[in-house]
Amino acid sequence: MKKKNSTPTPHDATFRQFLTQPDIARDFMEIHLPAELRAVCDLSTLKLESGSFVEDDLRQYFSDVLYSLKTTAGDGYIHVLVEHQSTPDKHMAFRLIRYAVAAMQRHLEAGHKKLPLVIPVLFYTGKRSPYPYSTRWLDEFDDPALAGKLYSSAFPLVDVTVIPDDEIAGHRSMAALTLLQKHIHQRDLAELVDRLAPILLAGYLSSSQVVSLVHYIVQAGETSDAEAFVRELAQRVPQHGDALMTIAQQLEQKGIEKGIQLGRQEGRSEGEREATLKIARTMLQNGIDRNTVMKMTGLTEDDLAQIRH
Repeated sequence: MKKKNSTPTPHDATFRQFLTQPDIARDFMEIHLPAELRAVCDLSTLKLESGSFVEDDLRQYFSDVLYSLKTTAGDGYIHVLVEHQSTPDKHMAFRLIRYAVAAMQRHLEAGHKKLPLVIPVLFYTGKRSPYPYSTRWLDEFDDPALAGKLYSSAFPLVDVTVIPDDEIAGHRSMAALTLLQKHIHQRDLAELVDRLAPILLAGYLSSSQVVSLVHYIVQAGETSDAEAFVRELAQRVPQHGDALMTIAQQLEQKGIEKGIQLGRQEGRSEGEREATLKIARTMLQNGIDRNTVMKMTGLTEDDLAQIRH
C-alpha cells in the first residue's frame, strides 16, 4: 500500500475529507453495507488505515480509503473505492479483488498469521446510470461457474516428496528433474545413480538438458563427492558420456585448485602462528608477565606451555 504523495484532485480531496472521518465512514457503512456483511462487522472498532492502493497514474480517476475493524471472524477491513471518471471501468470487479488481496498481503507483512476478511465497496459517481457492470469478479471470466469452482477449491499440488520413485520413473521427460528434486539433499548420491541412469537412457532429454541437470546436482546438492557421481553416471549413460566426462574433469580441476589454495592458506596460517610464538617467547624472556603476553598475542595458556617446553 502506497503513501499518498501526489497532489490530490478535487474529487480525491473531497472524498477523503468526508470518508476519512470515522463517524461519517460509520454512517456510510451502516447505510450501504449489505445486511449480512453489516451483521459480522463491529463498526464501533473502525480505525482509519494510512496509504492508498490506487496506482499513481490513476489517482485522477479513483480514490480509496481503508478502514480496519473487528468482525465475528477476527480481523477485517473495509476498502472503499470511489470511481469518478465519466466512463466506468469494465474491469472494476477485478480491480477491487486486486486491491483486496493487496490489503491481505499488507496484513500478513505486519506479522499476522491469518488472512483478514476484506470487504471491497465501490462508490460510483459516474455519468452513466445505473452502473453497467457486475461487481462480482468471477463474472469477468468466459465461464464464471468454472472459475468459481477453481478459485473456491484447493489448488493442484505436486508433492514430489510422497511420489514413489518407481512412479516417477514413468514420468517421461519430467522423470529426471522430478527424481533429482526429490533426492537433491541426500548425502550419498551413489544410490541415485541406479535410479537416474535408466531414466536418462530412455532418451527423453538432450545432452544440454542432461548437463543442466548435472550442474544442478553439483550446485544445489549436498554430496561430498560430486566428481565420482558424475563419472559413474557418464559410464552408465554412454550417449551423454562425453558431456558428463567434461563436467567431471572440470570438477577434478576445481578440486585440485582448491587443494592448492587450501595448502597455501594453511601454510600462511602456520607461518603466522610460528611468528606469533616467536614474539611471545621474546616477550617472556624480557620479563613480561604471561597474562599480558596472552592478551597482546591472542595465544592461550596451552600455546605458552609449548614455548616453555
